[in-house]
Amino acid sequence: MTSFRGTEMVDWDLAVATAARLARPGPEVGREEARAVVAELRRHAKASEEHVRAFTRMGGDELHDTPVLVVDRPGWAKANVAGFREILRPLLGKMEERRAGKPGAAVMGALGGKVTGVELGVLLSFLASRVLGQYETFAPATSELPGGDDGGGRLLLVAPNIVQVERELQVDPSDFRLWVCLHEETHRTQFSAVPWLRDHLRGEIQTFLAETDVDPGQLLERIRDAAQALVTGRGEADREGGEERSLVELVQTPAQREILGRITAVMSLLEGHADYVMDGVGPEVVGSVAEIREKFQQRRAKGASRLDLMLRKLLGLDAKLRQYRDGERFVRAVVEQVGMDGFNRAWTSPNTLPTPAEIHAPADWVARVHGSQRDGG
Repeated sequence: MTSFRGTEMVDWDLAVATAARLARPGPEVGREEARAVVAELRRHAKASEEHVRAFTRMGGDELHDTPVLVVDRPGWAKANVAGFREILRPLLGKMEERRAGKPGAAVMGALGGKVTGVELGVLLSFLASRVLGQYETFAPATSELPGGDDGGGRLLLVAPNIVQVERELQVDPSDFRLWVCLHEETHRTQFSAVPWLRDHLRGEIQTFLAETDVDPGQLLERIRDAAQALVTGRGEADREGGEERSLVELVQTPAQREILGRITAVMSLLEGHADYVMDGVGPEVVGSVAEIREKFQQRRAKGASRLDLMLRKLLGLDAKLRQYRDGERFVRAVVEQVGMDGFNRAWTSPNTLPTPAEIHAPADWVARVHGSQRDGG
């Protein structure tokens, strides 16, 4: 579905190669130190399972069937390209059908696939130096990217980025690595303990993409704008009156805005829950958690260069930071009202997930899901 007469609309291999070539070098780490970092991250990821499950009361005694992969920056990019390829397959098929009848489609398709592959690689090279960890949900399992028994799901820990941040913050390395693992393990627990969550999120994203009615050239132009911003420092604000918009916002239809609102609410819940768990478990197992949290929050708020801040907005990363804050406030408020078991009703079905409005009004979610009942926890 992603090829047209032997060509692909996105040259995925070129995207991986470009991201690997352009990714910034990580911090200087000797071979023995690197091995020690990888081993410790694996130990902390394993230890985090028990801590997270005990705190969240999610999941049974069964072992996770999703692997932990400690990767470098190119490895993170490769895993995400595989995820993009899977989730974008229906959209690319739709766009190729529209392109098929146009003169020179095969030639333009081959050229466009390479151009888009390079541009996607540029964007991933930017992001690859910023992500500490990720639960990658959608890419099918392969020999290079093993996944869960159901064909997908893997926990990625980006070792060079973790080392770089712990050095920048000047915090205890072992404590920081465990702190990061607690957050990412919460995501792994969310998806392993709530079997319907992955398919629900995939369905929402596929519905969002199905509503896309954008000419292929226009969509590729959006990606090109983001890639060029890396070089020129110019974003949408330079062309459209001063307000920078994310790529997602630039291609939305009215129907997509409604769908995106639901997706954003789910992501806010997932990210906020992970932050809440990380802070809840932290004082028991991470000795310097207060120092780490304070310095990390300062780092988030401080940001970086103008180019970095502009790209955050263009790529929608500012929205992700808001998800952490809004979601954590929601989880904290609900747990205070109805306890952890009461909060866990959010995982019962798609109908019990908070709506976009309820993320900002936790009492409304409690009233809808619990009625007049209040669960202790």
